[in-house]
Amino acid sequence: MKNNAPPEQSVSPADIELHGQRYSYRMAGSGSTVVLLHGIASSSVTWERVMPRLIEHHLVIAPDLLGHGASAKPPGDYSLGAYANLLRDLLDALGQQQATIVGHSLGGGVALQFSYQFPERVERLVLVSSGGLGREVHPILRAAALRGADVVLPWLSVGFDRSIARLVKTMGHFGFRASVDLDETWRAFVGLEEPEARRAFLQTVRGVIDLRGQRLSADDRLYLAAELPVLIVWGEKDPLIPVSHAYRAHERMPSSRLEIFPGVGHYPHLDDPERFAAILLDFIRATVSRPYDPNHRRSLLRADHP
Repeated sequence: MKNNAPPEQSVSPADIELHGQRYSYRMAGSGSTVVLLHGIASSSVTWERVMPRLIEHHLVIAPDLLGHGASAKPPGDYSLGAYANLLRDLLDALGQQQATIVGHSLGGGVALQFSYQFPERVERLVLVSSGGLGREVHPILRAAALRGADVVLPWLSVGFDRSIARLVKTMGHFGFRASVDLDETWRAFVGLEEPEARRAFLQTVRGVIDLRGQRLSADDRLYLAAELPVLIVWGEKDPLIPVSHAYRAHERMPSSRLEIFPGVGHYPHLDDPERFAAILLDFIRATVSRPYDPNHRRSLLRADHP
């Protein structure tokens, strides 16, 4: 039975306990499962304009990754592998075995890692302005890898008018447009007011980024992801992760579908949620995930790859 919720209707969050820690998520709809993974310092709120357009056709799950949003922020492992493991556990706890995995920014890196660790669980892979596809990343994220960043961040996250005005001016110089990119970046900084959130943010950043850029790259394993139906979505004017990563990944996975949003920055799903949802729904309708074959995967792993 379809959920005919209008696009403006929000999906309320729910909580579940995993390994003794609170894990927040949004879940609604029916049909095949679609998982939406947010970016760093963000939360499931980033999908609030997309989810209602998807739940008419699919069961949609959007978690707050550990250390983000309303989920717990304990000291611990914030690596991509740990995030992938927790996603597997969440899906197990919710009774979901397979899904189309959609990841934005950091969530794209988690999606890639999940598809590598648990290929039998992934029906399709959707990478939105994704991490893990190249070295280059904006200096503002590299700065978080600096020693002493934990001293600077509390100043950035203080919500006084002077701090807001200074940050807005600085972000403009860094190439962020005075719209979605700037709004979301500011919202991310405000979300770091609590010490636990700052600690989780720094641990996450330092797990994937160093002073030279992104530490981890899926380039040498994209041939495995190419076995899946893959959709790549990017903003043409992305200031955080350059659109060249999208073109390069598409070249490495020639059967993938590439969608570039002209004039759009790092958040294509927020700049144009209607178009984003329409592309995602069309991609799911038009593709069929092949059954997981361990023998075929074994032959791929043993083959020579450029």
